Amino acid sequence: MTVTLTSALLIATAPPLALTTPVAVQAATELQQEQAPQPTDLLAQPPGEIPSEPGAQAPVDPDTIVVTGASDARKKDPLVEVNEAAFAVTQKVDAAVVEPIADVYEEDLPSPIRKGLRNFFRNLLEPITALNYFLQLKPGKAFETIGRFGINSTVGVAGLFDVAKKEPFNLPYRRNGFANTLGYYGVEPGPFLVLPLVGATTLRDLVGSGVDQSIIPFAVGKPFNTPLYAAPAFTVNSLEFRINFDEKLKEINASDDPYYAMRELYLCQREADIAALKNRPPPRDCSIEALMGMEPGTVEQLTSTVTPVDLQPVPQDLSSAIETPAGPPAIVYISEPVVQPLPDGYRQAPPPTI
Repeated sequence: MTVTLTSALLIATAPPLALTTPVAVQAATELQQEQAPQPTDLLAQPPGEIPSEPGAQAPVDPDTIVVTGASDARKKDPLVEVNEAAFAVTQKVDAAVVEPIADVYEEDLPSPIRKGLRNFFRNLLEPITALNYFLQLKPGKAFETIGRFGINSTVGVAGLFDVAKKEPFNLPYRRNGFANTLGYYGVEPGPFLVLPLVGATTLRDLVGSGVDQSIIPFAVGKPFNTPLYAAPAFTVNSLEFRINFDEKLKEINASDDPYYAMRELYLCQREADIAALKNRPPPRDCSIEALMGMEPGTVEQLTSTVTPVDLQPVPQDLSSAIETPAGPPAIVYISEPVVQPLPDGYRQAPPPTI
């Protein structure tokens, strides 16, 4: 599977998605077939009321109440057909373009350069993060973020080094944005969307991200309102997102319905983000297994499955399967030993005297 590119400046976390179908509870079903009724349909019809011709309709009991409606999942994803089509396209683009580039960026680019680029563009967003903490009435975190921005912009050489998170400052990096502020004050997410170059989002998050990305260009001007800043910022942050989200993507691909898994993961993580701002625990478990109703450990098994090697069985009698190479011919003695008597008068000489 693959994922769509996600805007670097998008405050919301990675996307998910979901398949939904309308729920129709019908005690008596109106059959309108283009071909002959199936055996299961025939069994469902009372004797004598089986449609005899293709296209004939089964009679409906006048005492039967037919109830139709849309499920909650459909209400959360009214654009499911459009989203699924966009998801399929972005998956292909990710597999063909984004994933290979992200792999090269992660493996071939020296780590200090990669971290420097990430820290530089992340540092430029710190004022926006601080502003939203003020809007959320969290001045403590707002001033901590301002402190991070000042330290990293000076001691950290224009943000290339994140020295604020280390001793003695201990100021951690936090993500925040106007979409979180809207959610903090109760604005609903709105319809779920899958958009090119943005990925999975909601109407609320799309509006919030647009506001965040407009603040610096309007407040500062050049070069932040030109493609010289926008293009590299979008590229670096999108690649960083793709690298960090890679393991989750594997879990999503291993699920029965990647679209549904991606959608639900995105919505669940955004719910957890808003709950954290309100000092509340996550409303639900955001693991793929919990979202998809799978047994614990299922995803790990699916993502770590190794294809076994087809080995031929070893014969029990190796002597029958292995031919002994022929050696050199053995030497055979065919003559008898000859015993010759000593001559008459033969005497053995005495040993020499020293």
